[in-house]
Amino acid sequence: MVRLPFRLQLNPAALAATLAIAGTAGLVAWAAHLPLGLLLGALGATATCAIAGWRPFGQPLHLPGWLRTSFVPVIGVSTGGAFSPEIAAQAGEWLASLAALVLFIPLIHAAGFLVYRMGGLPPAEAFFGAAPGGLIETVDLAHRSGADEAMVTVLQFLRLIVTIVAVPMIFLFLTGHAVGSAGGAQMAGAGPLSPADVLVLAACGIGGFWAAMRLHLPAAQMIGPLICSAAAHGLGLVHGVPPAWLVGLTQVILGAGLGVRFLGADHAMLRRASGLAILATGLSLAGAAGAALLLHALVGEDITAVFLAFAPGGLAEMSLIALSLQTSIAFVTVHHVLRIVLAVSLAKGGARWLLN
Repeated sequence: MVRLPFRLQLNPAALAATLAIAGTAGLVAWAAHLPLGLLLGALGATATCAIAGWRPFGQPLHLPGWLRTSFVPVIGVSTGGAFSPEIAAQAGEWLASLAALVLFIPLIHAAGFLVYRMGGLPPAEAFFGAAPGGLIETVDLAHRSGADEAMVTVLQFLRLIVTIVAVPMIFLFLTGHAVGSAGGAQMAGAGPLSPADVLVLAACGIGGFWAAMRLHLPAAQMIGPLICSAAAHGLGLVHGVPPAWLVGLTQVILGAGLGVRFLGADHAMLRRASGLAILATGLSLAGAAGAALLLHALVGEDITAVFLAFAPGGLAEMSLIALSLQTSIAFVTVHHVLRIVLAVSLAKGGARWLLN
């Protein structure tokens, strides 16, 4: 184990083994044209190893959280490339769906809360586990409120995993095309970046993350770079986005980062949480489908984009799917930023209630 500053612990051999497993599985899934293959292949392989307690190449699974966090800005910068002055002018047409989201988030939070309560979870675990966004902030609030942090963490990660597995499968079933597959849409810049482009994009990623952290924004590693990249593209300072190979590597890192979270998880708790999370997330996805049917004509967006905008997945993961489909990326992203703000605000209000 290499000891780095700022609590950045690193086991190089274990990390190499973990990335070898995740990368190989991701490439196999990508070559097989599976939906979002790089991410889901890496996730499936590392989660399986973690739950079974396997040690690939004799090494424990290891992918430090700081490494995953350091790659998330790549998705933020890529997503920001979809914004333009024309998009800003069009955003006024989204008011109806944004207003609907303000109603939707408390409703699906309440639905998830009822599912978890009926499943026998205590009120605090049910409340924070049902929050439809802001994983890091929600788990922190659960800890400060005296809730079972392990249960809330598992429920929140299962929400992400169920969503990012189900959504690409739904699109595969409906369209016959795999999201993010080898034959899928372009997910990043195909042309070479100039040195000036590289500097601007790097500044957007690093500077945006730092500024968002200083401002205590939720999902700072994604939202900060996204805002800076959107501004840089809107002002014409840069025209490119991160290359496809870097976006692909980021998918592998994100998938492995989710998978290793199941290391040491109690199997009985995991089985119980999985059933409840699948039911709660299924209700959320059904609600997202209903919202898409009702709102897509009103806001002038494709039904696919509205469904993605209301699906309760992670901002980075939903942005990856939107990038892959090339479907109103800005529309989807703006709604997910609002979803996170609403979900975290609701969780903070609940935390004050539970502590009183």
